[in-house]
Amino acid sequence: MPTVLHIKNMVCPRCIETVDGVFSAMDFEVRDIKLGKVEINKEPTGKQLQELSELLLEKGFELLIDKKSKIINQVKAEIISLIHHQKNEILPVNLSEHLSKLIGADYSSISHLFSSEEEITIEKFVIKQKIERVKELLSYGELTTSEIAFSTGYSSVAHLSSQFKKETGMTPGQFRNLKNKERKSLDQIGN
Repeated sequence: MPTVLHIKNMVCPRCIETVDGVFSAMDFEVRDIKLGKVEINKEPTGKQLQELSELLLEKGFELLIDKKSKIINQVKAEIISLIHHQKNEILPVNLSEHLSKLIGADYSSISHLFSSEEEITIEKFVIKQKIERVKELLSYGELTTSEIAFSTGYSSVAHLSSQFKKETGMTPGQFRNLKNKERKSLDQIGN
């Protein structure tokens, strides 16, 4: 019977590789691995869970045991995946319906849990992630602000610029012209 384990701070493809390496080092057969979760073929013993937890902590990850943490981690991992790791337009789905279906719970209870535990709403978390994605795209200098607005799901350049200025204190153009473009690690956004 497969077992799904939830892991905090998995935010990129390199994180998946690192976590996969930890599981392989402990001789677990990984059936599937995605941002925030790993499916293995057999249930680990208490001792194996402890060792796994310690190895993951050394690499900057955290094995999640309680249900609240698992749900919050699922929400964060899915939002990060939708915003930072999709090839096509950002958030192509109704996010509240998507999260409800993914987690198997009513969106209002997911939203309430997320807000009470993280001290930020899901909507604000999405905005912060989108702004960080915009910063990344601006840093590359390959796309126009209009192309960035479209690719990140903003209705217009004006909407992007307004939200960007509200979050960062500067316009996208001012950020693009900075010599030292400060960005945050994905797992630190919202904290």
